[in-house]
Amino acid sequence: MGSGMLSQEEIDALLRGTLEPEPETTQEEDFLNEMEQDTLGEIANISMGTAATTLSQLLGKKVDITTPKVDVTTSEQIRDDYPIPSVICDVKYKAGIEGSNLLILSQRDGSVIVDLMMGGDGKNPSPELSELQISGISEAMNQMMGSAATSMSTMFNAMVDITPPNLVLNDLSMTEDIIQDFLNAKEPLVRISFRMVVEDVIDSTLIQVIPLSVARGMVNKLMAAMEQPTTVSQPPQPPLSHPSPPTQPAYEEIPFSAEPNYPPQGMGQGYAQGRIQTPVQPAQFAPLQPGHPLIPPDNLSLILDVPLQISVELGRAKKTIKEILEMGPGSVIELDRLAGESVDMIVNGKLIAKCEVVVINETFGIRITDIVHPMERMNSLK
Repeated sequence: MGSGMLSQEEIDALLRGTLEPEPETTQEEDFLNEMEQDTLGEIANISMGTAATTLSQLLGKKVDITTPKVDVTTSEQIRDDYPIPSVICDVKYKAGIEGSNLLILSQRDGSVIVDLMMGGDGKNPSPELSELQISGISEAMNQMMGSAATSMSTMFNAMVDITPPNLVLNDLSMTEDIIQDFLNAKEPLVRISFRMVVEDVIDSTLIQVIPLSVARGMVNKLMAAMEQPTTVSQPPQPPLSHPSPPTQPAYEEIPFSAEPNYPPQGMGQGYAQGRIQTPVQPAQFAPLQPGHPLIPPDNLSLILDVPLQISVELGRAKKTIKEILEMGPGSVIELDRLAGESVDMIVNGKLIAKCEVVVINETFGIRITDIVHPMERMNSLK
């Protein structure tokens, strides 16, 4: 029937009532109207823009992600349009949005990304990915989608959170329904295509695939958030005769930028990374007061010239090798000690005293606040 003429077999089938009519073609507008497509594109543009900033910080290179293209398609069409070895990242939402989505990038792009994360130049990526490299790509995707979820939380005025990503390597042209198997959705899919450029090492396509119902849910949440009236409560103002000094925020808002390692002025090394801004405050020190040294007994005169190594421990933190390798300029490490708590003075590896940190002529120093009991010191030497 493709030519408009019926064959004899089709005529006979019609007379018998066994010929099934051809399925009607469905237009993209039947799934998403123009307004919904524009809204979904704006959500993707803002959220993936934030993800680009996070990826830029991880790679130490400028990352550009262009304005996305949104269309409704099928898993078969995606496999036909993207028939290359790919890295498929399955990210499920656990709060704010019901469902999941896929990020698809080429295996070469994934190899370049993990090479840059490990300190390489990204120009000689390995053709095969080891388990450690796959883990590195998974962490990069986790950071990117975590940042995107944080952006959507702001847009939707509600918490949006994700589960750790499930990442596999696959050639889409060799697998029947891996996309549908991941999404577990027998419905049309929304494909959001981005052009991703990482300086001179990546110029490729990044694809986000979302079930139609999940995409519509995102659009509805944004529309509902835009319709909600925003009210800002003002705290009581102090009397004019007793003005109070302005308070400082716990952290500064960081403007959108995909430039690596360039924190805004005033942020210094406190430039926070990841999906949540980390409050960082300068240390406050008490004024220096003269102390009262103890008078040693006379029987110590024979060993007074023995040198001892003194060190001060501010706090401790446990990190895995993977977390250590991911550290870079601007990383913030939370210690196990509260702000304002005494620090430990260690002499030759033994705890001797509790101290406060002070500043002496622009140099750090310590002031002893509590001495460990001599009996405890003797027991520690045994």
